[in-house]
Amino acid sequence: MKNAIVTGGTKGIGLAVVTHLLQKGYTVYATYAHDEEAKRAAQKSLEEFADRLFFIHLDQADAQAIHQFADTLKQQKVMLSCIVANAGTTVRKAAKDISDEDWEKVMRVCVNGHFYLIRDLWENICPNSRIIFIGSLMGILPHATSLAYAVAKAAVHALAKNLVKEFEGTETTVNAIAPGFVDSEWQKNKPAVIRENICAKTALHRFATTDEIASAVDFCIENQFLNGEVLKITGGYSYK
Repeated sequence: MKNAIVTGGTKGIGLAVVTHLLQKGYTVYATYAHDEEAKRAAQKSLEEFADRLFFIHLDQADAQAIHQFADTLKQQKVMLSCIVANAGTTVRKAAKDISDEDWEKVMRVCVNGHFYLIRDLWENICPNSRIIFIGSLMGILPHATSLAYAVAKAAVHALAKNLVKEFEGTETTVNAIAPGFVDSEWQKNKPAVIRENICAKTALHRFATTDEIASAVDFCIENQFLNGEVLKITGGYSYK
């Protein structure tokens, strides 16, 4: 039985990834920070996999909580074959209005927490495992209203590339996926005019589905020679 962790696994891309992993036969530990309603909905939608699905309340910004979660898995001798570092948060403010706490929280959730989790569970990561970070096109292309998020996702991409050397000789691969605009909870509430502008800049004239991003995670799992890459899944964004 293979075990996987998916951070931010109760909705959006994370939930789609959890679903794909369960369908592949993994036992999945899906973390979530605050949204109990989303957790209950995810439990209900995946109740057929209840014996292999564990939802873990974990604030990705809380380093001590991450250490405790890792300690619990180590005590239970849970060996991991896949870690999908998906949890994220953002702050939409002009640079001059971003507070210290705004900036640091985004970094803790997107970057620091994931590094701490992998570091703490290092001895529990099996040979020939898959570590996959969910980055963002914003970590590649500048974005006007999400500076902290864009910088954090650029750091996520760099973390994936640098961890490749740390896992050298283990057959474990480390990659990142950089989605463009995905029809998740974050995007569905945007004003129609903004969504229309995004679609107009995308060659496929639509947002990605969460399932399409989860399929890219599948590719990273199944392709044993893919390593140290940042896969852009954008639908041809900014093609003109």
